Amino acid sequence: LGMAASAALQRSVVFPAGKHTASLIFLHGSGDTGQGARAWIKQILNQDMAFQHIKVIYPTAPARPYTPMKGASSTVWFDRYKISNDSPEHIESIDSMCWGLTDLINDEIKNGIAKDRILIGGFSMGGGMAMHLAYRFHQDLAGVFALSSFLNKDSAVYQALKRNESVLPELFQCHGTADELVLYSWGEETNKMLKSLGVSTSLHTFPNLNHELGKTEIEKLKTWIVKKLPIETANTN
Repeated sequence: LGMAASAALQRSVVFPAGKHTASLIFLHGSGDTGQGARAWIKQILNQDMAFQHIKVIYPTAPARPYTPMKGASSTVWFDRYKISNDSPEHIESIDSMCWGLTDLINDEIKNGIAKDRILIGGFSMGGGMAMHLAYRFHQDLAGVFALSSFLNKDSAVYQALKRNESVLPELFQCHGTADELVLYSWGEETNKMLKSLGVSTSLHTFPNLNHELGKTEIEKLKTWIVKKLPIETANTN
């Protein structure tokens, strides 16, 4: 393990208003930070994305040389040979980050949160990272969300699912049709591939939305989050 992966990830946290019974991990896009992703969502909603019972965690990716930026250092979850769905994946960096994020999941489990009460997802590269983490290493999570994200055509995720027998976490996907960085067709193809491999998926399409987050999108996401992680009602006789 590289030092970056084994060091605890910095994180920005929105605590639940009431009793903490579930957790949500939101992974930022390339070059952003946990703090930045939280602030962006807060700006769109005019308040934090907060819940009565769900802790929201925004970790920050360790800085590393990033090939699409000619090797300049950037806070990215993994390296890419290029931003395209037909290039091979940089599997070493993806896998080392999976270990760092597994530590984050384990921290929540140590806090008494069951694994099927943990959701993971993110924006752009963060959504791609979440799909690798959940579908290759943590198939017992509550669900996965991917906003403006994609997997490469020959993704290790697809290879893993071809051999898979177990029940998989549901995928909630959103994508803008005007996205010029991560094409809508890449997101759509990812959705179709995962569906064909046994993942229960939904794809929400946003006309005129570019490579960004939208208010309607985040509201839809919040509704889905509460559906996947409902408040646990106390058993009363």
